[in-house]
Amino acid sequence: MSLTDEAIAHIRALIQSGALSPGSKLPPEQQLAAELGISRSPMREAVKALAVARVLDVRRGDGTYVTSLAPAVLLEGLGLAVELMRGNTLLELTEVRRLFEPVATGLAATRVTPDHLAEIRGHLDAMRAASEDVELLNQHDAAFHRAVVAATGNEALTTLLDGISRNTLRARVWRGMVEANAADRTLAEHEAIYAALADGDANLAQAAALVHVATTERWLRRVHGAGLAPGTPDGESDAPQPGPAVGVEPRP
Repeated sequence: MSLTDEAIAHIRALIQSGALSPGSKLPPEQQLAAELGISRSPMREAVKALAVARVLDVRRGDGTYVTSLAPAVLLEGLGLAVELMRGNTLLELTEVRRLFEPVATGLAATRVTPDHLAEIRGHLDAMRAASEDVELLNQHDAAFHRAVVAATGNEALTTLLDGISRNTLRARVWRGMVEANAADRTLAEHEAIYAALADGDANLAQAAALVHVATTERWLRRVHGAGLAPGTPDGESDAPQPGPAVGVEPRP
């Protein structure tokens, strides 16, 4: 283990033990370095690394503080990490979404409030109004799902799913451009999810969400199998480009 790794482990141990609580100020680097018997240089590198990981907040001229350590803070980098992934990531991320989102939607049905329902309904109405604008429709689609998961009250789950789902939005936009009646089917599937949430029916909400995500996954598998989905070799973007899909007529 390098001296920097030792310094990182030391700071983490202080946080985990409660010696440094969220929002508290770290002792000076020189003091921390002396406790470990190392120079200030590896301690400084350790602080920089933990700042990048959103564990520490370096405030120039004031000192270094432990962040809130809230899930939304610590997991904020997930979305960026997902964007940098290479390989067959769209399909893999859709599989992960299928594993998590239906269960989250079922949980939301047991915790959703009238205010949550109003927000979810607002995004659904906006989707319907934007049915001829694929990109705008999918933006409200993503916001609809964020609002659903947020209704669980589980910040970690909300942050994780947002980071995962954000990179699948491009595939959904692509599907809307090349698949006939995709907007109509998408709206119907979202209506089913909303109705189950409004009824507080967890099983039906989970099933409706599973049908919705599985529909996108099946389509993505079909176009990948036909070699029409964009690949992601080194140096190339995995952003979908509009184009015809096998057995599908473009929307007029």
